[in-house]
Amino acid sequence: MTDRFSFSLRKTDGGARLGAIATPRGVIRTPAFMPVGTAATVKAVYTDQLEAAGTDIVLANTYHLMLRPGAERVARLGGVHGFMRWSRPILTDSGGFQVMSLAKLRKITEAGVEFQSHLDGSPHMLTPERAVEIQCLLGADIQMQLDECIALPATRDETRAAVDRSLAWGERCKREFESQLQLGRATRGQALFGIVQGGIDPELRARSADGLVAMDFAGYAVGGLAVGETQQAMLDTLELTARRLPADKPRYLMGVGTPVDLIESVARGADMFDCVIPTRSGRHGLAFTWGGKVNLKNARHADDPGPLDPASICPAARDYSRAYLHHLVKSGEYLGAMLLSWANVAFYQQLMEAMRAAIAADRFAAWAAETKARLGGNGPAVAAGSDP
Repeated sequence: MTDRFSFSLRKTDGGARLGAIATPRGVIRTPAFMPVGTAATVKAVYTDQLEAAGTDIVLANTYHLMLRPGAERVARLGGVHGFMRWSRPILTDSGGFQVMSLAKLRKITEAGVEFQSHLDGSPHMLTPERAVEIQCLLGADIQMQLDECIALPATRDETRAAVDRSLAWGERCKREFESQLQLGRATRGQALFGIVQGGIDPELRARSADGLVAMDFAGYAVGGLAVGETQQAMLDTLELTARRLPADKPRYLMGVGTPVDLIESVARGADMFDCVIPTRSGRHGLAFTWGGKVNLKNARHADDPGPLDPASICPAARDYSRAYLHHLVKSGEYLGAMLLSWANVAFYQQLMEAMRAAIAADRFAAWAAETKARLGGNGPAVAAGSDP
C-alpha cells in the first residue's frame, strides 16, 4: 500500500499500455473498466459482487450526489466509501456531462454553471471550486475538473469557447485542490485529473491537451466523445489526443463503451474507461458473452437449459440456464436484471483482464483481431452519462 497516488507504465504493445495506478485504497490495474455507480450504487449489483468480479475501481457522480443526499451529509456519514460499503478506489465525475444534458435548465457563465435540479427545480450554482470541494467531501480517490462538455455536432466557435472555458476552469480546479490539501481536506493519496475537450477538431484538441499538460495534472481524461460523432471519428480523435499526453500519466476515455469500443480504444493508448452499458443492458435483458451479445427476450431461449456463458467466472452467467433467465426477463422479475447486470459487469472485467494478459504477452493485436471476430459488431460508441 502507498500513501500517495502514482502511476507506473509497465509495458507497451503497439499503442496498448499495461500499467498500474497505486492509491492508499488499493491498486488499479490498467487497462481498467469502472462500473458506473452514479448515486453511490452500481445498479442491481452488490459491492461484494463487484469485488468478486475483479473490479478495482468504481465511478460515482458529483452532480447526483450533491443533489441527493448531499455532499456534506455523505461526508458526515464517513464519505462515499463508507456510505456505499466499498473500500477500493472511487472516481467521481465532476458533473460536467450531466450539466450538458440540462440545456433547458442551466446557464453557463465564466463563473460556473447555474442550474435547476432535475429533482425538484431548486436553484444551484456549480463552480470549479465547488466541484472540487464536493469531491473532497465525498472522499473520492480520483477527482475530475469541472469542464464544459458540448454535444456534437457543434460549430467551431462553440467548440473553441468550450475549450477555453474548460482550460480556465481546469486551472481554478487545480488551485482549489491545492487549497484543499493545505486545509487537510484532501490528501496526496487523492488525485485530480484534467479533461481534454475540443470535439473532433484536431487543432482544438491539441490546444486543450497542451494547455492541461502545462498545468501538470495527475492524470488526463479525454472527454466530449461518444456524444454524436461516428465511432471512427471518436477513435481518430482519441489517437490524436493520446499522442499529446504524457506517457507517465494515466489516460481516461470518458463514457465509452461497448466491448469492441474498449478494445479499439486500448489499442490507441487509453488506460481507463467507464460506461453504463453493462448494467443498463442487463436491466433490459441483454447480456455480453464471449460469443457475442445475447438478447434474453428472444423466444429461442425459452427451452434452452444451457448457461449464458460457460466460460464466465460469474455464477450468474455460469450457473443459471438461459431458459430461467429468459423467464425472469419476460416476467419482469427483479432477479433477472440483477443476474444479467452482475454477469455483464463480470464479463467486462474478464475482458479487461484478457487485454492486460495480451499486452503482457506481446500479442495484443492478434488477440484483438480474434476477439473482435468472436464478439461481432457492437454498434456505435455510447457515452456513459449517468445511470439514474
